[in-house]
Amino acid sequence: MRDHGGNIDAAIQTYGGAAADWIDLSTGINRARYPVPPLSAAAWTGLPTRAAIAALHDTARTAWGITGAVLAVSGAQTAIQMIPRLTAPATARVLAPTYNEHAASLRAAGWQVTEVATLADLAGADLAVVVNPNNPDGNRYTPQTLLNLLPKVGRLLVDESFADPQPAFSLCGETGRAGLLVLRSFGKFYGLAGVRLGFILGSPTDIAALSEMSGPWPVSGAAIEIGIAALADTAWQAATTARLTAEAAQLDALATAAGWTALGGTELFRLYDTPDAVDAQNTLAAAHIWSRIFPYSARWLRLGLPAGPSEWARVTAALTRQPQ
Repeated sequence: MRDHGGNIDAAIQTYGGAAADWIDLSTGINRARYPVPPLSAAAWTGLPTRAAIAALHDTARTAWGITGAVLAVSGAQTAIQMIPRLTAPATARVLAPTYNEHAASLRAAGWQVTEVATLADLAGADLAVVVNPNNPDGNRYTPQTLLNLLPKVGRLLVDESFADPQPAFSLCGETGRAGLLVLRSFGKFYGLAGVRLGFILGSPTDIAALSEMSGPWPVSGAAIEIGIAALADTAWQAATTARLTAEAAQLDALATAAGWTALGGTELFRLYDTPDAVDAQNTLAAAHIWSRIFPYSARWLRLGLPAGPSEWARVTAALTRQPQ
């Protein structure tokens, strides 16, 4: 089922209130966003130039230690829908449970998709998909563990949408290898999902084919200027990683006190085992706090991290009212 977080319209329709009344913690998007700098007039009035796109690619290479080729696109979701069309449909295996758009996009493109439970089960696939760190449980794999899988599959796609706070687990430094594709999200860590910016990293051959598919203007001028500023801001990145790490532990402590069990997650979202996920979501929604539950689990609930004292106070009050 292609269900997602971020469906705040559905929450408002069911529970009332206006969008401004709600704290949307149903996604893994940093709510304390990067401060967008003033943009040039050309970012809005002119078509993006090749030089500007190349500058964005170069900034991403430096920020993430990329050794392969780079393609900026309008969000990681766009990349997920493009990659199934890189080759003729064949067999794909997706390490699951995970972000459901990978399997859905592959099936829509005619691939025979199997969702598997272990890395070993991916062997033999024409295309293997691993989200690292995984969404929603935060499971993560070392670069060497994933590289050991590479010779056993036709192509390996690693989705690193939540990897910014955990660079030691990234394969960006290995992306020149044939058969390896890596996705990076911009909007999640930087809290700017509306910018619609993501990156595909891989071998020159694969990226050239994807670039041809994406057309001459795959990202906006505004996305280019914002991306260059944010990806180069190492001080903001370090401070944000430290804050998110501390606040993830803070949210786990609140949830544990409410009678939930922390199952894992990343610095951008946490996953909890609750007595009843629907009841837990309803309790939070009564306080206009939106959360994420899953069709394959009656107990799992995922929460993003609040931002600022007022949001933390509201989440604390709502969790305090949870049945013990």
